[in-house]
Formats: sequence, structure tokens, C-alpha cells
Amino acid sequence: MSVVRSHRYSVADADLEEFLARRNSLVATVRKGHPGLTHVVLIQLEDGTYTDTWHWETAEQMGAAFAALPTFPEAPLTMALTTDSTALNGQVVDEH
Repeated sequence: MSVVRSHRYSVADADLEEFLARRNSLVATVRKGHPGLTHVVLIQLEDGTYTDTWHWETAEQMGAAFAALPTFPEAPLTMALTTDSTALNGQVVDEH
């Protein structure tokens, strides 16, 4: 089964367009060096916060990508536009 890293954070309305551009650049950069990233999903919740779930083929691929995170200049630029950020790792146990 695949693994995921799920983030939850807030983004100010005034920063959303820039955040999305930076996030798209970050996703493209991560995929270029780490093809185990199968898909990412950003959801705005009814309370205005966002969940951002990154799906990986294996835990090893996810671990390698996150170990390389300091080499991705887009990462701190993207996350600088968020507040109240949390992250959790998990494994998919059922998917349809």
C-alpha cells in the first residue's frame, strides 16, 4: 500500500495565489527528483484551513524525498506563507 504525508495549515487569503504558484513549483521539483510521488491533493476545509496530502508509492521513497527537502529552495518559500502547520505520516489501508 502507498504512504502519505498529510499537512494541515492556514494560508491568508491575500497570499493564496502566490502560495499556489510556489506549491506547484515545489511539487514539480520534488517529482523531478523523486518519481515515487504519485499525486498530491490540496483541500480547503470549511473552517478555512487546508489539508495537503502527498501520496507516495513507498515509505522509502517518501523518506528519501523528505531527507532531500533542504535541497529544494521552494520548500521554505512555500511554507513561509503558511501558519499553524502540522504534519502526519500514514499508510493507506483502504482505497477505492
